[in-house]
Amino acid sequence: MHRVIAIALAGASLLAATSLGGCSSTPSMSWDMFKSAPPTVQVRLESNPPGADATTSLGSGCKTPCSVSVPAPDAPFTVAFALPKYQPASVPVNVIRNPGDFTTPASVTTDPNPVFAELQPAAPPKPVRKPHRPKKPKPAAAAPATAPAEAAPAAGSPFPDPNAGKR
Repeated sequence: MHRVIAIALAGASLLAATSLGGCSSTPSMSWDMFKSAPPTVQVRLESNPPGADATTSLGSGCKTPCSVSVPAPDAPFTVAFALPKYQPASVPVNVIRNPGDFTTPASVTTDPNPVFAELQPAAPPKPVRKPHRPKKPKPAAAAPATAPAEAAPAAGSPFPDPNAGKR
């Protein structure tokens, strides 16, 4: 039994030595298969009113309310919310990494989660004003011809009649 184990170990050692040695006839072994995939974070996206297009600065997005799975970045990221007839909004998101220990696994969370945006209605566009045209004065009715000195002063004139003392 010990011979079988010794032969198996020798064969495994030889295979490992040739694959790591760069022999092109044997498929090479890579240590990458032992690496874990980068952690992802599930982020809930919500808005009021619902139905906004939410896009993370990491590239993924959806229509609210929804959830997206993003690779856990090393730095904070943002979520942009857009909805027609509403002002766009952007919410910063912090990434919190908990390294874990012997009893708990490492974890990555985001703050806030859910990411919520209160969208404000866009201001209505200002109405286009037409240019102001002065009104044409109405033609005066034909008045009887009188001497200018005897003409009555304008009733609505703020100035006193200069001929008031001469009559």
